[in-house]
Amino acid sequence: MNCNQTAICGKIVEIASLRYTPAGVAVTEFKISHVSRQIEAGRSRQVECEVSAVALGQMAEIISRVTAGTAVKLVGFLAKKSRMSLQLVLHVNNIDPV
Repeated sequence: MNCNQTAICGKIVEIASLRYTPAGVAVTEFKISHVSRQIEAGRSRQVECEVSAVALGQMAEIISRVTAGTAVKLVGFLAKKSRMSLQLVLHVNNIDPV
């Protein structure tokens, strides 16, 4: 099963410093704050959440230059934060300004 794609819009609220893996791949971790109104069970509801995200390679270098407070649309896939964790993180493949 190959269906794992996520898109979310919001404001970047926190960006960690750009770092590199032992193999030399750029990595940056950051958080995005999302606020919207969604329809659930036929009713409108306010949705607010903060999503942890990570970017690697060229995408990490691009995101490391974005300033906190910037509104963006992120597209990527969900994966566990680490091998032993159940916490999900958005792995970003694309970023667009909103």
